[in-house]
Amino acid sequence: MKNSDSRRDFIKKTVTGAAAISFGGVLPGFSASSYAKIMGANERIQVAMMGVNSRGLALSSNFAAQKNCEIRYICDVDKRAAEKCISTVAGIQNTKPMAQPDFRKALEDKQLDALVIAAPDHWHAPAALLASAAGKHVYLEKPCSHNPHEGELLVAAANKYKNVIQMGNQRRSWPNVAAGIAELHGGIIGRPYFAKTWYTNNRPSIGVGKTAPVPEWLDYDLWQGPAPRREFKDNLIHYNWHWFWHWGTGEALNNGTHMIDLARWGLQVEYPTRVSSAGGRYRYQDDWEAPDTQNINIEFGNKSTITWEGRSCNPFPIEGNTVGVIFYGENGTLVIGGGNAYKAFDLKNNLIKEAKNETKVDTASLTSPSQQLDAFHIQNFFSGIKSGTALAADIHGGHQSTLLCQLGNIAQRTGRTLNIDPENGHILNDKGAMKLWTREYQKGWEPKV
Repeated sequence: MKNSDSRRDFIKKTVTGAAAISFGGVLPGFSASSYAKIMGANERIQVAMMGVNSRGLALSSNFAAQKNCEIRYICDVDKRAAEKCISTVAGIQNTKPMAQPDFRKALEDKQLDALVIAAPDHWHAPAALLASAAGKHVYLEKPCSHNPHEGELLVAAANKYKNVIQMGNQRRSWPNVAAGIAELHGGIIGRPYFAKTWYTNNRPSIGVGKTAPVPEWLDYDLWQGPAPRREFKDNLIHYNWHWFWHWGTGEALNNGTHMIDLARWGLQVEYPTRVSSAGGRYRYQDDWEAPDTQNINIEFGNKSTITWEGRSCNPFPIEGNTVGVIFYGENGTLVIGGGNAYKAFDLKNNLIKEAKNETKVDTASLTSPSQQLDAFHIQNFFSGIKSGTALAADIHGGHQSTLLCQLGNIAQRTGRTLNIDPENGHILNDKGAMKLWTREYQKGWEPKV
């Protein structure tokens, strides 16, 4: 009973912190009083939304629904998306946000507190760095960066500017998911040593794009931003950019980041020792560059491994879930599917613990699979700003989880197993692979701290 009680206390404390419901703990270098000077306790946090066509529209609706928030600006290079989002937000918060296509101009507003970034992947880190330098806090959708170098810049920026940067791996704040991880850390299946993660979907072909005039509703030059200029093609915007290395990061970072992050959290690991990947564009012959079928293997120095199986063109589920993570341990198995739930089994496959999902999660949704649960993550971000609360998904951990996926893609693109420095995640003795550690930028757009 003594050990059981101890484990229960440990889990209770862990879940409370991870789900960010009690708002305990303070970010290093900050105090509640220092935040009070910046923002009055009764003031609503003023936010600008960057990128509001799809996921950004759902995020805007969620932020607008928070009573301690006001969306001040809608920033999008697509006039149609901006108008739709402004109308949607105005109907929720009863005040009309301002349209500002260039988010950099919104950052000049001294009344603005935070920038929410849901633009394409190639914009994530550069926009966050500009916001940080402007003295703003940042809510950054996953992946936090397009390449590992940008992730390191984000960590350096948070250390320099002392602002709050929360990555949008929202499951870190889902209560039952956090409880499942706490059970894992409490020893419910002994030492976990293998985490299997996956994502499945049935995405159609994107075809072969044709060069076309830029639509009148689109500022394509600003859309490209830090990416070197390429001609506009009719199969790129809005969603298909995910599958081009020039702008996107493939399924591994589009969806793999969420579950690989849970796996890293559960195994309590940081940087790996070896990474390999196998797969390719198997289903269709089109412009899609990233793999639609991929298996990434990530090994760590403490005798543990994470695997990720990504199937973009075959939706058959694993363990009844299109997305999830399974932890295998010395004394049993713990399963977290796509919802706010988990199950634990002993080595005889008997169910020993279960937390059921009470909130519907549509894992197939590309925009808002779990708005109610994600509000926990948003409030944790706000509490970090106003009270110095420890973040559920700070940028340091966000970079580490994103990096695991990026290393998988680098292994895939080079066709080689990568040996990794477990102290910092850098690739060892492979100059060719290290060329993918960063990217080329449009002149004048190079990110910096």
